[in-house]
Order: sequence, then structure tokens, then C-alpha cells
Amino acid sequence: MLIAHLTDLHIRPHGLAAYRTAETNMLTERAVDAVLALDPRPDCVLITGDLTDNGLPAEYENLKRMLSRLPMPVWLIPGNHDRRENLKSILGDYPGLSDDPHFAQWATDLGPVRMIGLDTVVPGSGAGRLCADRLAWLEARLSEDTAKPTIVALHHPAFVCGIHHMDRINLLEGKAELEAIIRRHPQVVRVLSGHHHRPIQALFAGTLAMVAPSVAHQVVLDLNDKPSGQFNFEPAAFHLHLWTEAAGLVSHTAYVEKAPGPYPFLRDADYPGA
Repeated sequence: MLIAHLTDLHIRPHGLAAYRTAETNMLTERAVDAVLALDPRPDCVLITGDLTDNGLPAEYENLKRMLSRLPMPVWLIPGNHDRRENLKSILGDYPGLSDDPHFAQWATDLGPVRMIGLDTVVPGSGAGRLCADRLAWLEARLSEDTAKPTIVALHHPAFVCGIHHMDRINLLEGKAELEAIIRRHPQVVRVLSGHHHRPIQALFAGTLAMVAPSVAHQVVLDLNDKPSGQFNFEPAAFHLHLWTEAAGLVSHTAYVEKAPGPYPFLRDADYPGA
């Protein structure tokens, strides 16, 4: 079982850049190309929010066109840049998005693993929230199968990462309750998120929490206490989560941009006349 985890696409209307600088439509198309070029191809794709930059219908129409190129199931959850009602209206036929009448969240059985997508959006806020209803829903879903390895995905990270302007808008409400729920369910093998536009890992509630880098622009790595941040164009990437019975869930970073190579590993003695 191979899961591709992409995040923070920030799709714009045709011809417009995000922040007047990031050509996110082109960058997302390039990421789709990279997923399609994988051998073996992923069994499914998970995208953890900020699917669009402003939650506009035109942005979701662009996103739907891009994702239609992927032949495998695509599982979506919203981020703070999304508008839940437009997402569900235009991409409501995507798996799970119509399961909940109030939120865009779902649970699915992928065979060897389960995957749960949580909606942490607070309309009008950059920060995330898990209210009592969403926490109860998660507890119920995790209680349905306490044996099968499970991935929990949400947009907002639930831990402090040290990039202060991002920590101010992480999962601010329901963090302690989420931690308690995950601790009660040791079958959770990963907590996956986006939002921070950088690859970051931490232990959370006794399991591994991973933030995937954006497939578009990245947040500058700055561990000083600054009120606001900046972005750059460090190499775009996504995560690949490989499940095998022998090793369990193993996570890799895959870069979108093609690098020079591949080249064979040859010793000097392998060259004639060396």
C-alpha cells in the first residue's frame, strides 16, 4: 500500500499567482506530473488542505480539472484558505466529502490501514479548531476498529514547531483533547498535516506527527520570534507512506523537481585503466 501525501496547493483562478509571486497552478500541475511518474504509482492520494488560495469557485474548478488527471482515489480535507461550502459544492463527488452534513471529514478502510481525515477549519481564521462535535466524531471512528493501523490527517499541526508565526495559527483549540484521544488509540501510526509549508516531524501523543512540505512555495525556516514570516521557493516536495507487513508504515520525501541522474554506483576499480 502506497499513499502519496500532498498539501498546500493554493490553487488560483486561471492566470493568477498566489501573493502575486507563486505560480501555484503551474507548480501543482508539476506535482501531479511527479505523482503520475512514480513507479509504482500510489494506491491513493491524500491532500491535507489549502487546496485553494481563497476558496473561490473558479479555484475549485481549476483544482478539479488538475486532479482529474490522477487515476487513483484522491482524498481531500480543507485548510484555512478553503471555503468548506464551495469545496463540497464543486468537489462533493470526491470520496468522503459528502459523508458529514456539517464538516468535510471522512474515514476510509484502505485494506491494510485505515485513514481518517479531520476538518479543523474555523471560517475566517488562520488557526485551527477541533470542537466537541469533531472530537466526538474522531473518537467514534477510532473506536470502530482498534486493531488496524490508522492514519489521522488534519490540516493544522497539533504541536509547536518553533516557527513562531506559524505556531500562532496551528491547532489552537482542541489540541489537548486530540492528544488524549490519540493516546487512547495506539493503533494510530501517523498524524499527518500540512499548513506549515515545511517538512517537520515530532512525537505527538505517543506516535509520529509529520508535516508535509508544500508542492508550491515553502515557509522560510526562521526560528526567531518574529511577528510575521516569508516564503521562498526551496524544492517542492511531498511525502510517500509505504505500508508493508514486514516494516509497517515507512515514510519517504519525494521531490517534485527532477534532479540530475540517475547514475550507477561505480568504484574506481570498475573503470578500465583505473
